[in-house]
Amino acid sequence: MTRILYELHGRDQYRFSPYCWRTIMALHHKGLEFERIPMKLTDRACIAPSGQDRVPVLVDDKTWINDSWAIACYLEETYGDAPSLFGGAAGQRLAEFVNRWADHTDHGALRAIAVPDAWRHIDPDDREWFRQSREKMFGRPLETLRAERDGALPAFRDALEPARAVLAAQPYLSGKAPAYADYILLGTFMWPRCSSPYPLLDADDPVHHWRGRMLTLFDAAAANAPGYDV
Repeated sequence: MTRILYELHGRDQYRFSPYCWRTIMALHHKGLEFERIPMKLTDRACIAPSGQDRVPVLVDDKTWINDSWAIACYLEETYGDAPSLFGGAAGQRLAEFVNRWADHTDHGALRAIAVPDAWRHIDPDDREWFRQSREKMFGRPLETLRAERDGALPAFRDALEPARAVLAAQPYLSGKAPAYADYILLGTFMWPRCSSPYPLLDADDPVHHWRGRMLTLFDAAAANAPGYDV
């Protein structure tokens, strides 16, 4: 069986999509072999059979699945004998909440901090499109966003308070061992880690310690990705 993951990549193998990292970690958790196929922001013909234009896209034999949450649910249902991503139906509903929280709260607070440096690591063919689309989104130049990020950092740290409170009492969001809820939040941190040297967390933050543990999982799959040790 051939299992392929299409994912976004930048220059020099920088792969910083938070959604793709969720799927990468989920596949490792399930112990499934897969091939990673990089694609540019402006060239998505390879995923056209999925019926949409966003990554990640997983091709499992002849089955195409897009969207990181849909992929996680597919893996859980299809590979029920492998280690569970959710620990049951109740855990799946809780992980879905974390998924939405990360998308709407953490990513919203992080976007203005991460985007300016992400542009520096975009494939050269994608840079003009990326700059124009993000400057339209924010209503100001990327250089202005970069100069403002110290002011945006407190909002991002505040957004992490629910996770911080949990991680002060237990090693992972999912309890004693990591599961999909942890991979969701790790994806958030892989976005800046693979594109920016800007430090986001204090060294004594429980989230910082948790992130360190997550980076070592699966033979340090996340730690070994090109990026910055911050």
